[in-house]
Amino acid sequence: MSADPPRSANVAWQQGELDRSGRWAALGHAGVTVWMTGLPASGKSTVAAAIEARALGERRSAYVLDGDNLRHGLNGDLGFSAEDRAENVRRTAEVAALMADAGVLVLVALVSPYRADRAGARAVHDRLRLPFLEVHVATSLEECERRDPKGLYARARAGELSHLTGVDDPYEPPLDADVVVDGSEPLDEAVARLWAALPR
Repeated sequence: MSADPPRSANVAWQQGELDRSGRWAALGHAGVTVWMTGLPASGKSTVAAAIEARALGERRSAYVLDGDNLRHGLNGDLGFSAEDRAENVRRTAEVAALMADAGVLVLVALVSPYRADRAGARAVHDRLRLPFLEVHVATSLEECERRDPKGLYARARAGELSHLTGVDDPYEPPLDADVVVDGSEPLDEAVARLWAALPR
């Protein structure tokens, strides 16, 4: 995924009355994207929702960009080929960067199985000088299959579903994630470690 995607012709960035530092000062906190990657059913959405709840409880703007939710609209035209997955990550990264620039704690819960695509998501934020944390929700395949809340693994093993990450599509775990959590560990412990890693 390119960190500098093509842009429309004859456009310029429209600057508001407040710049980023002014927005963040008014809110009392910085924006940041926390990118949670892991196998399907690893617990990404559960951890993201818990962080969101804690942030909002402490009056910090936060929002979860869940992979399934994004496929109801923004990314609904994409399939699960490697090319479509790359575009899924690219679009999500651009939206997350806009929200982080606005001062939101953005919690992306997205399988995003390929290292190159996740590196591209980080590069989007680096280009805009926005904080970005990659979090590996490193739950084992065996545990993810045991949970299987949507029945995806069972369908994939039965040959009824193709391109499921961890079964017939690869997952490339992060080599140097900013934070690693296990979706099987106590949720409050995972939340506490992630919370401690956030920029204030």
